[in-house]
Amino acid sequence: MKKRKTSLAQKINILRASVMGSNDGILSVAGIVIGVAGATTDSFSIFISGIAGMIAGTVSMAMGEYVSVNTEKDSQRRAVMRQKNALKSNYDEEFNFVKNKYKSTGISDELANKATTEMMNKDALVTTVRERFGFNVNEFTSPYAAAIASMISFPTGSVLPLLAITLFPPKIKIIATFIAVVIALSITGYVAAILSHANRFKSVARNIISGMLTMIVTYLIGLLVGIISHG
Repeated sequence: MKKRKTSLAQKINILRASVMGSNDGILSVAGIVIGVAGATTDSFSIFISGIAGMIAGTVSMAMGEYVSVNTEKDSQRRAVMRQKNALKSNYDEEFNFVKNKYKSTGISDELANKATTEMMNKDALVTTVRERFGFNVNEFTSPYAAAIASMISFPTGSVLPLLAITLFPPKIKIIATFIAVVIALSITGYVAAILSHANRFKSVARNIISGMLTMIVTYLIGLLVGIISHG
């Protein structure tokens, strides 16, 4: 049996899962270690909390991605089944739907009819699913691939804040971790914007602001807990 090649859209979806997994790893573990650092100066406690957050986050991200992609895949399969039934029971209606959609782009009735006829004759199911639901029936994203991508990328992203908070000298480790995380979030935000065809400046700014707020809030909470516990 010939193995079906992974399409560009499928590769991009997996890459996007990897980037977002890495981004979540950076942000989640940074929030944890900086929060704990606000409460205590004990390096071992900070390190262990970061490791615990990395493991928990890795499992959570992988399972979440698996469930999410499976849910999307199930919805797409149901849409395909509905279209199969629609084509059997009312082919003309589906033909006219596609034709009218092509006409709405500004092409003539004659050209729209010709294009629809060619597309429907080639593969009516693929054509109507694409035009009605916006996806290709041959390009389902693998939930296993998405889960594995997240399972690898989350701990990879987590390593940065964990190493920064552990290796930098005590006097500068919080601010150094803060800066390292902001730089890393700028990179992941930029890559995510490229993959999603989004505004790059807004994506980077949004990523940095959310990261800064996360670290500031968790640090202040940790600081408050530390003051109370030692008070």
